[in-house]
Amino acid sequence: MLQSLPVLPLKDTVVYPQIVVPLAVGRPRSTAAVEAAMQQGRQFIAVAQRDPSFTEPHLDDIYDIGTIVKISRVEKRDEGAQVIVQGDRRVRLLVENPNDDFLEVSAEPLIDLEHSEAGPDAPEIDALLRVNRELAQRIASLYDSENGTQIYQQLVGHISDPVIQMYRIASLANLSLEQEQSVLECETTLDLMQRINGVLTHELRVTELRREIAEQAREDIEQQQREHVLRQQKQAIEHALGEGAEDEDIAEIRQQLKDANLPENIQQEVGRELKRLSRMSANAADYQVARAYLELVAELPWHATTEDNLDLAHAQTILDEDHYGLEEVKERILESLAVMKLNPESKAPIICFVGPPGVGKTSLGQSIARSMGRKFERLSLGGLHDESELRGHRRTYIGAMPGRILQALRRAEVTNPIIMLDEIDKLGRDFRGDPSAALMEILDPAQNKEFRDNYLNLPFDLSKVMFITTANTLDGIPRPLLDRMEVMEVSGYSDMEKKAIARNYLIPRQQVEAGLSEEQLDISDAALAQIIRRYTREAGVRELERVIGRISRKRARQVVEGESSATQIDVDQLADLLGPEKFKRDANREQQHPGVAAGLAWTEAGGDVLYIEATLTPKEEKVTLTGHLGQVMQESAKAARSYVWSIAEQLGLDQDTIEQQGIHIHVPAGAVPKDGPSAGVTMATAIASAYSGKATEADVAMTGELTLTGLVLPVGGIKEKLLAAHRSGFTHIILPKDNEADLAKLPDTVRGELTITLAETLADVLQQAIPDLSA
Repeated sequence: MLQSLPVLPLKDTVVYPQIVVPLAVGRPRSTAAVEAAMQQGRQFIAVAQRDPSFTEPHLDDIYDIGTIVKISRVEKRDEGAQVIVQGDRRVRLLVENPNDDFLEVSAEPLIDLEHSEAGPDAPEIDALLRVNRELAQRIASLYDSENGTQIYQQLVGHISDPVIQMYRIASLANLSLEQEQSVLECETTLDLMQRINGVLTHELRVTELRREIAEQAREDIEQQQREHVLRQQKQAIEHALGEGAEDEDIAEIRQQLKDANLPENIQQEVGRELKRLSRMSANAADYQVARAYLELVAELPWHATTEDNLDLAHAQTILDEDHYGLEEVKERILESLAVMKLNPESKAPIICFVGPPGVGKTSLGQSIARSMGRKFERLSLGGLHDESELRGHRRTYIGAMPGRILQALRRAEVTNPIIMLDEIDKLGRDFRGDPSAALMEILDPAQNKEFRDNYLNLPFDLSKVMFITTANTLDGIPRPLLDRMEVMEVSGYSDMEKKAIARNYLIPRQQVEAGLSEEQLDISDAALAQIIRRYTREAGVRELERVIGRISRKRARQVVEGESSATQIDVDQLADLLGPEKFKRDANREQQHPGVAAGLAWTEAGGDVLYIEATLTPKEEKVTLTGHLGQVMQESAKAARSYVWSIAEQLGLDQDTIEQQGIHIHVPAGAVPKDGPSAGVTMATAIASAYSGKATEADVAMTGELTLTGLVLPVGGIKEKLLAAHRSGFTHIILPKDNEADLAKLPDTVRGELTITLAETLADVLQQAIPDLSA
């Protein structure tokens, strides 16, 4: 009798009669089939698909034999539902009925398999049944030796029908979909028992083999551990007897230490550390720490050196090739080389190059190393605040390492390199330590012969190292540290020097980097002068090289796009290549107003022109100071005001105006901090100009400290200040009389274009700055 029921195709499951199975339902047609079954007696046919990839299978896509199941419970899920079903009986699918919502098939029931003691096959069936049960128990026992029988009883033992037992075993066994379907399609009880027997026999063999592999692996691990313990014991016995061969790692490190030719006092301490390492297990936590320490000792250059080339002519050639000008610095370097040649045992001086950025301080150290044939290492100290960065960390800390000095020597592989300590004026100093304290030992020739790094903890000779330091200013360097160094000022460049540097160094370098020929990057003298004056305003040449680099890149693009021929770059092309000029002569300053005076200041970036403005205010205001002025500069302003008041009658100033009106002194660029005493005479000149109503000469700039008695005292940074005035177009400079000697450092080309007046008192300054003022 045919029966028409909804069909639920299953991708990877076979449902056996009387077995409870959870089924996940997610496909729309499957969901519709379950819903229809709920309305038609809670029954449907569960059958496996031949190809699981089909999303909407039909009768030809599923197996012929399936199972009618009864729905026990339906649990709704986010994506579909889970249906708990129990198999009822097997059926053969015959005809697909038309239905658009789900698969519906007419099927005929198959005869249920029964276990009967009658019949010719009964003895064989009983024998297979018992064998299958034993096989299942053995498999369960292999998975869990203690609870295997109990697990079998829980899963299978409570089922009395032998056929259902076989179905239960098939559902629990690790079978493929084809094997599960073949069990369902068995037509006789004997066929079922034989099929299950084959499955269980194969599963037992696989399980036993897996167990043997696991046991063998466990035994191998235990054997390795046993051998390791025995090996350690063997090494201990051999060590006690003075016999046995060393570990390969220990032997390699011992050979490295032997090749390092360590000093005699170092060998004793290193020998103790090597002895301790040889007794340690390679798996010990401290093994790698001790090994890394000994490798560092072996890699440090205890005796290796490079032979110095002290040929002064060769050194002069190298310095001239690498640097333009800087004659005083070059002479001092050659003097040091001459002393080292005459007295090889002399200590190399610790040179400190001080100057604004971009003047070639770092490259000077590289040139010295190249001329002497020494290795060169550079350490940047900017922002360094931890003393351990220089002196190293003790090995008791996790991740400890040697300090930067020893690391530099390790990289250099010689004991006499040149080590440049860059930006020494920017050392940090806080609760974590003071690196300058470590530097005082490192840079002191009387102490660094036995320098002890915290990590190495062995004396290392730094006396052969030539240290060179750089700084923008001396203010940030502690006095005791500065006392150990020989300061050499590297001043800024004049426009003529910048032009020569650009021709000889910067333009050829940028031309090579951009892949241009000389004709394609031909900049005229007028254009180069315009770039220096109007597009850069610096003491060094770093920004100048950047601007030339911009020109070379734009010219390279023009060449690639075919828009440029090898024409000379002139002034009229600069606006297209670089944009509008960045620095212009202030038209408002070409004709000075009363109360304004031009002063000269020194900064870390070189010299600068500083305009000081003064204006009269109501008497109640007295003295007002603005412009982010430091304490020293405020005191200079008050001293200048007091002295001008004291000589008001000599200057022809109206006493009533002084008594009835206050003064407001302002220094533009108020966001920039300013301090120092060198603006004293400029402030006094601005105050005198404001009270008299007479303007200062527009081409006059000045510098100098003023006392309450009217004396003009010397100040520093004269060369940088004069170069800044020259860059800004001033032609008349007023300096303190005692700074006359500093004029010798000024380039002759700049000196020839400036009129310099040396003043001893404020009267000398006012006579030149405000000629109309009676004094």
